[in-house]
Amino acid sequence: MASTVLCSIVSAEEEIFSGQVEMVIATGTMGELGILPGHTALLSGVKPGPIRLILEGGEEEIFFASGGYIEVQPTSITILADTALRADDLDEVAALEAQKKAERELVDQKSDVDFARVSLDLQEQAAMLRTIRKFRDRKG
Repeated sequence: MASTVLCSIVSAEEEIFSGQVEMVIATGTMGELGILPGHTALLSGVKPGPIRLILEGGEEEIFFASGGYIEVQPTSITILADTALRADDLDEVAALEAQKKAERELVDQKSDVDFARVSLDLQEQAAMLRTIRKFRDRKG
């Protein structure tokens, strides 16, 4: 059995990552996924939050995905997300501000507020902050 598999993380704008990995860890719609080389074929939704890649040699890299899909094939793993960013590119201050703005919009309860959109924004910002904190904890 191979010790690595090709993994690609693709956002709506660009490919964020492509390389050999020993493992991919993400949160699917049915729970946590830990995918190793040789994993059975799989197609699952991905919840907003961190995606951890264990690279060749054991180094870890963390990304944020706003949600999307993960496809596992015998020779590759592809993560498709509307938004995908490297964890070290995330701006904690901007994420906190966006979260506060979404919370204020929910409290205002104006008739022109799209509550579903605001709720999704709030969930995405909370997931982004979890990713930032996980990355910060891993860096030490």
